[in-house]
Amino acid sequence: MKLPRRRFLHLAAGAAALPALLRIGWAQTYPARPVRMIVPFAPGGTTDLFARLAAQKLSEGLGKQFYVENIPGASGNVATGQVARAAPDGYTVLVAFSSHVVNPTLFDKIPYDPYKDFESVTHAVSATTVLFVNPSVPAKTVKELVDLIRANPGKFSFASPGAGTPAHLAGEHMRQLLKLDLVHVPYNGAGPSVGSVVAGHSPIGFTTIASAGQYIKAGTLRALAVTSKTRSQVQPDVPTMTESGYPEIEGDNWVGILVPARTSKDIVNLLHREIVKIIGMSDMKERLTTLGFDLVASTPEEFDSRIRDEIEKWGHVIRAGHIKPQ
Repeated sequence: MKLPRRRFLHLAAGAAALPALLRIGWAQTYPARPVRMIVPFAPGGTTDLFARLAAQKLSEGLGKQFYVENIPGASGNVATGQVARAAPDGYTVLVAFSSHVVNPTLFDKIPYDPYKDFESVTHAVSATTVLFVNPSVPAKTVKELVDLIRANPGKFSFASPGAGTPAHLAGEHMRQLLKLDLVHVPYNGAGPSVGSVVAGHSPIGFTTIASAGQYIKAGTLRALAVTSKTRSQVQPDVPTMTESGYPEIEGDNWVGILVPARTSKDIVNLLHREIVKIIGMSDMKERLTTLGFDLVASTPEEFDSRIRDEIEKWGHVIRAGHIKPQ
């Protein structure tokens, strides 16, 4: 049976529109069940703190439970690999840390492709890296510290939360760029590394301003500079490396949201919109700032660009420094 031409065109147009209508309907009903927010580290750390605050607000705003699941292992690679293989339906979300851009070079093999296996949602917050010293160190500025190290080759060391951590790479980047004779002393976490500098065992340290902030305020550590592009919202009196005369030394820790590749753009946009809204809430602003976070809430495109740029940047630092995971 032949259909009249007008009837055929109407049916064809309706069929073509059906996938778009289904996507719209899917986004309108999302979430229809609980959503897992995967944190690739143990409870209590920087990433976990943000994830739990965001999960509570997302649950309240979207009417379905968002819950945190901690899957530690291999500096985040275990959990990240699981999310990469998850269904792209919006019900598995990765709360990623800046180790996400370090691990592709730091490890010989990882269970995911950082470029192809994820859709970026937002770079939510940053935890700025700070360069600090024990008060017994006479340097009051980064330049004075650099001059002091150069005048005493081999006599200075810097502490970090561990080999391959963003804080270690910030110190290694400084060492490479300025050709400093500076020894790295890795610790098992931010707490022990900060404690080492407070006690004077290591004269210099790099870690997040969230981890060192209370000691800086108390005067048991002296902050010389932050490595972010702009001053930290948490410690606005501490200059940046650029202001200190070293613009090449830049980079910070961040927490961002990723979902499996091929997740509907409508769901990506919905999650982005909700997380940006959450970060802008007055109570969340206060809480996040108190915890040492700088608020960002980037677009998906901005976050995707940052990930690509930082994989290349830190890859160069790791290869030049022959850095291996602990």
